Amino acid sequence: MGFKDPVFPAVEPEEFLQRPLMERIRVLSTQWAEFGFGTPYMIHVIYVVKLFVFYGLGGVALATLTSGMQPFALGEWWNQPIVYQKLVLWTVLLEAIGVAGSWGPLAGKAKPMTGGILFWARPGTIRLRPWKWVPGTNGDRRTPFDVVVYLAMLVSLLVAIALPGVRGLGGFDGAMAALGIDASHGLMRPELLIAPVALLILIGLRDKTIFLAARGEQYLPPMLAFAILPLLFGEHGFVNMIIALKLVIGVVWVGAGLSKCNHHFTMVIPPMVSNSPLVPGSWFKKLQYKDFPQDMRPSGFARFMAHGPGVVVEIIAPLILLFSTNRTVTVVAAVFMCLYHLFIISTFPLAVPLEWNLLFGYTAIFLFIGFPADSGYALWDMNPAWLTIVITAGLAFFPILGNFRPDKVSFLPSMRQYAGNWATALWTFTPGAEEKLNRVTRSAPNQIDQFIAAGYPPLWAEITLQMTIGWRSLHSQGRGLFSVLLATLPDIDSRTVREAEFLCNSILGFNFGDGHLHDVDMIRAVQDEARFEPGECVIVWVESQPVHKKTQAYKVIDAALGVVEEGTWNVHEVTETQPWLPDGPAPHTPTWSKMRTGTPSGDRRAVGA
Repeated sequence: MGFKDPVFPAVEPEEFLQRPLMERIRVLSTQWAEFGFGTPYMIHVIYVVKLFVFYGLGGVALATLTSGMQPFALGEWWNQPIVYQKLVLWTVLLEAIGVAGSWGPLAGKAKPMTGGILFWARPGTIRLRPWKWVPGTNGDRRTPFDVVVYLAMLVSLLVAIALPGVRGLGGFDGAMAALGIDASHGLMRPELLIAPVALLILIGLRDKTIFLAARGEQYLPPMLAFAILPLLFGEHGFVNMIIALKLVIGVVWVGAGLSKCNHHFTMVIPPMVSNSPLVPGSWFKKLQYKDFPQDMRPSGFARFMAHGPGVVVEIIAPLILLFSTNRTVTVVAAVFMCLYHLFIISTFPLAVPLEWNLLFGYTAIFLFIGFPADSGYALWDMNPAWLTIVITAGLAFFPILGNFRPDKVSFLPSMRQYAGNWATALWTFTPGAEEKLNRVTRSAPNQIDQFIAAGYPPLWAEITLQMTIGWRSLHSQGRGLFSVLLATLPDIDSRTVREAEFLCNSILGFNFGDGHLHDVDMIRAVQDEARFEPGECVIVWVESQPVHKKTQAYKVIDAALGVVEEGTWNVHEVTETQPWLPDGPAPHTPTWSKMRTGTPSGDRRAVGA
């Protein structure tokens, strides 16, 4: 892989693009397995500089200098709560602007590299409400009111970060003195958090894209803890706040670990490792697959990585941190969680949540080493004790609901990060129809146009975008989605096929692997301006697997006609085939179908059997 030049498949572009879809998928999936996205190292360097200089050093400088500390005096600030508070808000600010997660070429943003604010501060762009029953949220376009609320939220975050702290809250001074830590820098002023919290909730009820982009499910609970607990519980307020923060990150870690106990996560590890620029050579990447390149199912080694370090330890280490009173054991577990987040950073996953992972690594050190359980910061030190139960129940509500009813809750509040169990989709266009997406009000053109504008030759730009469907085919949903496409569209080989997560970034300015951001509501909003004719744009969309079922529910959606078919597939069956479906479509069962030209209906259980 070159520093400036991408690695392309060893094919002749014109001939390759004329091949049948599944032949291309075989080349693209094996290419990904050996070289990942093929991104030039220069792009990774840009991300690393952005992460450690702009986000890390910039955030530390802002948090420390506005609190009376020096950014390069690590021993002075690493365990200062106000620094941690401000770094949380700094992360929310950058996420909400769109320059943290889901940024740049790895997220399908080539020119411009930023989505976020370029879309969300512009009236007329697509707005998606989370729940239709919430009053005052009708419509699917941003209004001047939405833009004002969004910009006001950004300003309120910056103000809260910039102002100095206050002392004397919730027994803070005494608690810090007991640990031998300088208490002179204080805590953030709780009243400064009222506006960011209120505005994030308000914008979230009207616009789920911005709420999820700001990682509201991760950062709203800490912000509430910062604002409420030091004020409500007198001399125990500060201790309660720290313990509540431990519960927040503990639920995130353990919830994510439990969500990985499925068929999907085993299939996440190989393409993730394959995309890491830090893995030397290709032998280790090939080791993730059963028999590269003939059998691309996960190898035994990949299964061990998934359900050993990837699941068991992700659950055990956080539980150790939550309950251990042995400092040595606690330090080892905290260091492990730091390494875990650094590993995720090293793979440069397509949503590129690098800032989130760096903050959570620091969180493990700050909370569990800075405020150890044996010094009065154990879960059982919460006062009153019932508060532990209330906070844990509140934090667990959406993960539990989202895993049983994934249609009601985004996979992010459900704590299924990296679990492989996602709602997702593939979009298909008849020749030339994709160009109609450029009619949609947004701040970026189609990705094919972005990559060409960034300097890619047109044919190689097309192959680069098709690498993302090769990536999707390595996951469980990919096999199911392609199976339905093959059975539904006789002309599939002549269509342009796009990975929905990538495509969504150019329409909404953000995506984080959540198919709810490009579901029927978004498709309807796109159709209002794109005006596809029947059959020109056909999407296969699938919901996450509920924890109590063995199947996933899919929909075939014609942008002009709406949902034309619904059905299910068995997750175990789609994971047992190859990415290019050599035996034909994996079995899937339509449960309802509307007749369309060239679209068969009826039971397809026999297909691929």
